[in-house]
Amino acid sequence: MSTKPSLRSDFVHFDTVDTRWSDNDVYGHVNNVVYYAYFDTVVNRLLIKNKWLDPESSSIIGVVAETSCRYFASISYPEAIDVGLTVERLGNTSVIYRLGVFSQHSDSAAAEGRFVHVYVDRQSRKPAAIPQALREGLGAYLKS
Repeated sequence: MSTKPSLRSDFVHFDTVDTRWSDNDVYGHVNNVVYYAYFDTVVNRLLIKNKWLDPESSSIIGVVAETSCRYFASISYPEAIDVGLTVERLGNTSVIYRLGVFSQHSDSAAAEGRFVHVYVDRQSRKPAAIPQALREGLGAYLKS
């Protein structure tokens, strides 16, 4: 990740998330751990909305293997934020997402994260190939 914040134009997809009262910490801004929940929400909302993954019945599931986040500016409740998403890499059994958290009035990311999903068989928990429909769908979010 860069030492400079990404811009909105660096992302392919956006989703809006409302901050919650409980997101703020004693310092008056969204606590660092909450950003990971935003990433998880936006990635899974995309997968579920497009019917690429059913958390209750799909034969494969995505488990988080790695996350990271770099912070550039504060956000706080009450604020609706835009979370940008781009697929950085699409492997045989894994996907690397890059996500940016934006205040709605800003073109520069307040935070930028990396989120790695590894797909595994629901029963055995062994790595499983990404199904073709999911692969094709996520391919549209690749940014070169």
